[in-house]
Amino acid sequence: MSVPAPLGRRVAAEALGTAALVAVVVGSGIQATELSKDVGVQLLANSLATVFGLGVLIAVLGPVSGAHFNPVVTLSACLTGRRSGEGPGLREVAAYVPAQIAGAIGGSVLANVMFGEPLATFSGHDRSASHLWLGEIVATAGLILVIFGLMRAGRARMAPVVVTSFIGAAYWFTSSTSFANPAVTIGRAFTDSFAGIAPASVAPFIAAQLVGAVLGLGLVAVVFGRSAQPRLPMRLVTSRLPFPSADPLRRVPP
Repeated sequence: MSVPAPLGRRVAAEALGTAALVAVVVGSGIQATELSKDVGVQLLANSLATVFGLGVLIAVLGPVSGAHFNPVVTLSACLTGRRSGEGPGLREVAAYVPAQIAGAIGGSVLANVMFGEPLATFSGHDRSASHLWLGEIVATAGLILVIFGLMRAGRARMAPVVVTSFIGAAYWFTSSTSFANPAVTIGRAFTDSFAGIAPASVAPFIAAQLVGAVLGLGLVAVVFGRSAQPRLPMRLVTSRLPFPSADPLRRVPP
């Protein structure tokens, strides 16, 4: 039985991982716009960097915190684990979510500084449109379905590859380019660049993400039913963009 890292270390890993993830998203977006005027090429560069960067972060930090990097993943893990004794508790949720948000803002600021942009400038990229909100619902529902569906199917070890593959695909098949993460959405409001989002567009995006998370959990229940695994006192380890680690179930003391 492995012993979980102290909460302080797990929170630090969540903050660091979310910061690095947003730095990758924002930084690659800035770099792409400097190297090409073709929007398609810019999105391709941005999506590839995000997929590769996320994979590295999951592999490195997953064994410490579970590499959630995403409040909807943390909240979903908490909700699904309430009856079974699996998943993070309220104390962990209360620590993880602020760390994820703070990390996301820090990652955006870091990317701005690396590319000679103002330290923090609110984005003017308006994303207030109903079809974009629908895109966020679809992206977040799909993300939750993939993460928790793999867990229910007993294929959680495939999650780092499968989840990052979904994120890469969702960049292209959703109208919103798949933010699917409230912390990342907030962080991206602090950069007036390719990956930015106007502050006025943040709340509707987060609302859509929460709706998507609920829908995703509903789809997991409909498609996979209740978990057939023994009700052991375990912590569900998932990651993102949101995303599972290579060892998706980590036992913790009762």
